[in-house]
Amino acid sequence: MTKIKFCGLSRNCDIITANELMPEYIGFVFAPKSKRFVSPEKALELKKLLSPDIKAVGVFVNERPETIANLLVKGIIDIAQLHGDESEDYITYLKKLTDRPLIKAFRIETYEDAKKAENCPADFVLLDSGAGTGKAFDWKLIENIGRPYFLAGGLSPENAEDAAKALHPFALDVSSGIETNGVKDKLKMTAFIMAVRKEQQL
Repeated sequence: MTKIKFCGLSRNCDIITANELMPEYIGFVFAPKSKRFVSPEKALELKKLLSPDIKAVGVFVNERPETIANLLVKGIIDIAQLHGDESEDYITYLKKLTDRPLIKAFRIETYEDAKKAENCPADFVLLDSGAGTGKAFDWKLIENIGRPYFLAGGLSPENAEDAAKALHPFALDVSSGIETNGVKDKLKMTAFIMAVRKEQQL
């Protein structure tokens, strides 16, 4: 069954909606340049509202490993997602600091990019078109990838079912596709969940 991650949640009402819809994952963005940035203090406040059955993923861009490990140890996040230029050595070092799962994001533009993702030492990989561009990449590039992955980039309620059917990813990761005017939209969040789970309930 394809899992779902709602990324970039930043308001209490976003968490309340997530608790109603029950995606398997939600994401807090800790990259200061992002319009969806939340501070560790705000993330803690939101995490306290979140259902314990939903895992909170922290999204980071070239952050100090010690900072990430600290948030994992404190339970503010359950999983760390690395969205910058983090090397294999960086990932290996971070794994020494924490036993929590790590997701490494890759921009997929060529078959070689997909091969790099396939060989990454992180627990999971996330395949995207770029750093939150909201655009899809050519899914043919990852048809033969041999490991579970989070699919991101250009997903919306309109194409989520097609993505799940065509690629059978471990999870679909959506952010801008469930927003209206830059904020999370409960109707779009609901439609996304229904689109992905409709096929799975047949």
